[in-house]
Amino acid sequence: MGLDVPVYDLSVIRGLWEVRVKKHRQKQKKEQERKEKSALTRIDQEWQYRIYCKSLKSSERNLLHHYLERSTLPDIRPNTESDQHQDQVSLEDQKDQNRLIFRLDGDGFMDFPRELQWMSYLEEWHVRGTRIRQLPNFLPLFTQLTVLQIPKNCISELPPEIGKLTALRELNVSYNRLSKVPPELGDCENLEKLELAGNHNLSELPFELSGLKRLLHLDIAENRFISIPICALRMFSLQLLDLSSNQLSDLPQDMDRLDQLVTLLVHKNHLTYLPHCLANIPTLKMVVVSGDELTCVPTRVCSNPDIKFIRLYENPTIEEKRKKKKKKKEEEEKKKEEKRRRWRQQKEEKKDGREKEFMEAYISSLKDRDAVPYSTTKVSISCQL
Repeated sequence: MGLDVPVYDLSVIRGLWEVRVKKHRQKQKKEQERKEKSALTRIDQEWQYRIYCKSLKSSERNLLHHYLERSTLPDIRPNTESDQHQDQVSLEDQKDQNRLIFRLDGDGFMDFPRELQWMSYLEEWHVRGTRIRQLPNFLPLFTQLTVLQIPKNCISELPPEIGKLTALRELNVSYNRLSKVPPELGDCENLEKLELAGNHNLSELPFELSGLKRLLHLDIAENRFISIPICALRMFSLQLLDLSSNQLSDLPQDMDRLDQLVTLLVHKNHLTYLPHCLANIPTLKMVVVSGDELTCVPTRVCSNPDIKFIRLYENPTIEEKRKKKKKKKEEEEKKKEEKRRRWRQQKEEKKDGREKEFMEAYISSLKDRDAVPYSTTKVSISCQL
């Protein structure tokens, strides 16, 4: 009696399952976006604001109301004769004056002020020199934010919600304590300037940052990169790339992918050569390298009149020279001591060998003697010619 055993193609089942999972995730994402855009979120925010205002004193409440009711429109006032004699302000300057900016500076701050969550209309944050360790959980509410400048703080991580700031054009998180960057940052497709210098523990960037097709300026200097991140080679609009003060030993042979690159800063690394592909970048105008270890440079790069090729050499300070001299002296003393030790060791080995030969000969001579001596006297004779 035969049995019919059904045979299934597991790859087909896996494909169907992946399609279902993908559709489910897309559905969840759309639902989340619907909730964020719905009036319920704004109503909840308004109620939270009212509850918070109840806890304030009347003077504090009036001050907060006055701050929140500021208009983004310029002040309208009649022209006077004195105004006509003043220089006209350019449209760009007026735009800068009308932009709403939040500033926080000083090591006395350890957290963001609570009332900041009601100011979701702000377009710029400038926070520096504080002891703040993390960004607030209400950051995604600031959908109009275009500039986020938070250098020289104590921030140890960027939240994944930063990817919801789709209007963001500039992000500066330099000189903090980052060890990684969230992949969600790649969703900020309008980002034009990204600065991550001086975090020290940062050694890689997620591949998802390849989605930053409008990025013009990438600064990842003073970190622990041993190679150029793959995502950086896919930022085709990049004009400035700062990789200085890292641990690079070479540059990839496909650097000419960045066909819009104008400035390349790779000094204070361990580069011994530069790839020939740099000469294929038509827009390249400046290359800065360290000349101490560099031995091979393409002629088409260093001799090109259109490229400003700069070699930097270390100029040690007086203290560094003193340390270097002291270290050299210690190494010389160490070598001399090692030489003396080897000489003594060789002498001991030579001495032991001679004594052993003498003892063997002496004991052998005793075999032919009738009387064995009770004791012997060791005599050392040295001859100097």
